[in-house]
Amino acid sequence: MALHISTGPHLRSRQDTPSLMRDVLIALCPAVAASLYFYGFKALWIELIALACALLSEYVWQRLMKKPMRLGDFSAAVTGLLIGLNMPATVPLWVPAIGSVFAIIIVKQLFGGIGHNFLNPALAARAVLLTSWPSYMTKATVPLRALTLGFYEKTLEGVDTVAAATPLLMPGTDVKDLLFGNIPGAIGETCKIAILLGLIYLLIRGVVRWQIPVCMLGTVALLSWILGKDPMTAVLSGGVLFGAVFMATDYVTTPMLKVGQAIFGVGCGLLVVLIRNFGNYPEGVTYAILIMNIVTPLLDRSLNRKVYGEVKQHG
Repeated sequence: MALHISTGPHLRSRQDTPSLMRDVLIALCPAVAASLYFYGFKALWIELIALACALLSEYVWQRLMKKPMRLGDFSAAVTGLLIGLNMPATVPLWVPAIGSVFAIIIVKQLFGGIGHNFLNPALAARAVLLTSWPSYMTKATVPLRALTLGFYEKTLEGVDTVAAATPLLMPGTDVKDLLFGNIPGAIGETCKIAILLGLIYLLIRGVVRWQIPVCMLGTVALLSWILGKDPMTAVLSGGVLFGAVFMATDYVTTPMLKVGQAIFGVGCGLLVVLIRNFGNYPEGVTYAILIMNIVTPLLDRSLNRKVYGEVKQHG
């Protein structure tokens, strides 16, 4: 009988990377369904292109570098789907394709693969796309479905979407429209009920902790109220909710300890409010989370607990 000896800590968990990523994909299903309901086959093509390019990029890289195939951990699938859901409905299909390739090759694989990237791959790709092709990435659209539901009092024939300002630029947007997705924006972030369903699933499954999304959303609501804004509209507008649930909770790029996660969430919320209200950019979720991704190693180092049995260093 072989005796296997290893150092502590000795922790056992039924969760592994494939099961965690699979749960995230399941949690994204309501947002995918909502995107199809409002935007139809346009949304489906965008999501499929982003997903396929992410999987293909990972496969090609691992074949060329002669590394073990990791497609079965579903991490590339999650990245591709997140990129697709962050696209406007009118974006050319080559834009999400480039985003997925950049996310997998540049942000993830060049830094050593899953677990070694210091930035959220999907968010980093979105930031590059926003900088490179802002006219495509910031063109919000009102789906025809929203028009038929009475979001705008217009009669339009022969069109699928209508260019419009985002809710951040439209004061007085009804909370009901924000919740149900009768608003312009990226195809996966407009229906907040779908995102909340995903959050509930992730919390029940224990995939994410409440600290990051609650602290981020709470900070946005509180600071917006202090600045004289409607806190509910601030939380439900733009990509704050989607970012707090699916982007800011990424395991690799967020702090390990609960107190660090709370600080991370507060920092994200603070930066979102600062960018929205004092910057030239109407939405700051992408850059807020990326900045806090960079701060994560500092938080982990400064909040690191002493390991039991560790020898105290003298010097």
